[in-house]
Amino acid sequence: MKEPPSRDRAVPHLPPEGLVLRTARLELRPLTLEDEDLAVALFTDPEVVRYVCDVYTPEAIKDHLPVEVERGAGGRIGIWTAKLIETGAKIGTGVLLPLPIDAKDTDWSLLVHDRYPDAEIEVGYMLLPGAWGQGFATEICVCLLQFAFEHMALDEIKAVTDPGNLASQRVLQKCGLAAEGMRRAYGEDCAGFGITRRAWGNTAQGRGAGGRRG
Repeated sequence: MKEPPSRDRAVPHLPPEGLVLRTARLELRPLTLEDEDLAVALFTDPEVVRYVCDVYTPEAIKDHLPVEVERGAGGRIGIWTAKLIETGAKIGTGVLLPLPIDAKDTDWSLLVHDRYPDAEIEVGYMLLPGAWGQGFATEICVCLLQFAFEHMALDEIKAVTDPGNLASQRVLQKCGLAAEGMRRAYGEDCAGFGITRRAWGNTAQGRGAGGRRG
């Protein structure tokens, strides 16, 4: 099996079809400007953003969306839209993005098309309320971890939550991420989690993926 590409040299672009990911119930595809409806539904809902950020106006979301659809590392770093395979309905997003430490938001300038960001990479997700409590967060997280360790030159993936977001912490641990205590992220103290490539290979999900690298 070939080794993951080095983080220190140019990264080849994955073909568009290589960035469309599927689980038993979901299709994850790169976020586009056509997903403004989903972004507005997520970021204008106080319950959805309760542990994430302030509520945004639809105008602010539309203005910022062209930045959020950018991708780095040959398409491997960015935001995915999660859709139900059965109906095509959009239910949320999943991310592999540079983790900010003291800044309040992702440093989007780190998303260079043919390079890995010089930063830790976090996995994350947001779901519309109608999709809560059905295992979709776990499905998205496992899918992105599998993609990351199969197709990216990363030895570790991080995640952070608000200390009070116990539901999300349970999801992360179910996906194999280990609790690492409190840490700095997004300009505040967060509950930190992480999983290494080796640890992922020892999970049921990682073993089922066959350990491919590329």
